[in-house]
Amino acid sequence: MSVLTILGPAPARTPARDTTERGLPRVLGADLEVPVKGGRLVPYANLDYAASAPCLEPVNAAVAAALPAYSSVHRGAGYASQLTTARYEQARHTVRAFAGARADDAVVFTRNTTDATNLLARCLPEGTTVVVFDTEHHASLLPWPDAVRLAPPAFPGEAVRAVDDALAGIDGPALLVVTAASNVTGELWPIAALAHIAHRHGARILVDAAQLVPHRRLNLTALDLDYVVFSGHKLYAPFGAGALIGRRDWLADAEPYLRGGGATTAVAEETVWSEDAEQRHEAGTPNVLGAIALAAACDALSATGWTALVREEERLLTRLRAGLAEIEGVRELALWGPEHPRLGIVSFVVEGWTAREVAEALSAEHGIGVRDGKFCAHPFVRHLLGASDEGCHDGTASAVRASIGLGTATEHVDRLIAALRDLVTRR
Repeated sequence: MSVLTILGPAPARTPARDTTERGLPRVLGADLEVPVKGGRLVPYANLDYAASAPCLEPVNAAVAAALPAYSSVHRGAGYASQLTTARYEQARHTVRAFAGARADDAVVFTRNTTDATNLLARCLPEGTTVVVFDTEHHASLLPWPDAVRLAPPAFPGEAVRAVDDALAGIDGPALLVVTAASNVTGELWPIAALAHIAHRHGARILVDAAQLVPHRRLNLTALDLDYVVFSGHKLYAPFGAGALIGRRDWLADAEPYLRGGGATTAVAEETVWSEDAEQRHEAGTPNVLGAIALAAACDALSATGWTALVREEERLLTRLRAGLAEIEGVRELALWGPEHPRLGIVSFVVEGWTAREVAEALSAEHGIGVRDGKFCAHPFVRHLLGASDEGCHDGTASAVRASIGLGTATEHVDRLIAALRDLVTRR
């Protein structure tokens, strides 16, 4: 009996439960209350979505539905194993469709974006040169020991020119690694133009889409990307799964990322590794529930149609940035200026306060959760702050990051702005 027979016909897609009349899915914990100084409880203002997004209700429901029949996948003849295998493989199809991938693209389930990027790093053909900007998250910056590192570009066109120049001097296989949206500033990168330049030089492109996919539709095929990576925990599916999606050949030709059961077709005097690009790199028992959760999040976001989601995010982001701009002593960080398109992420510094002091005060006094630090993008944050490498090991070259998503309310944004106004009056 095939796994698709086990699953039966695909259920009709129904919209996720609404938070408001806009028809957006709800997150768990929307009614969470947290203690503040004085012993009061206040509704939590979660403005830390760029680190990890809360779980969507439809995601929680999908995991709960899968648990009663949970079993190990691929090698069991029992009903529970067959059903779980069907759900796992259906999750692969769902994630492929969500990413707008080509029909023959591989979808390898991983732990997160960092794991997915390191997997591809292990699969590069011998002699491959990697080109990467210093503006990247460490997950994209560090897996390549001998990469060509490019300085932060002053504007998007300079990024394209820098890649063009770098690739022109490379003989042999090459890979461009770039983010779709900065995890520090939220600014969108010109990934279609960069893909075009990469392909003109015979290179491939890997796009870190971890920050993009919770906010915007991704179409790998239309953008002509070779590989994309993203994480479930940024995508309202915090169950420890991510994905590497892209062309099969490098994956199928490489040594397995992990060696063990499931990655082989035979083990005797010589091990014969699976020729399937996905099973080859998914040795051992995979995170089935994480994959199911990731697929459920993909379905829930796709069901929104994106228009209402983007419109609400842009409304809140505009309100947040305008409020910050009116506070003397608060400076927003940006690579390409205030008018460049961006997602719901804003990093800033407050004159007279360290980033940690700001974050602690916002939490303890106002029930607001933000992120402080260098956001796993140390070279980029130091560049934006004009700091030297000496600030790498302490809190001096740090910023505060507020990030929004499903569940963010106008009151959360207004509370943050009011709290910052209060802080700057103290020093």
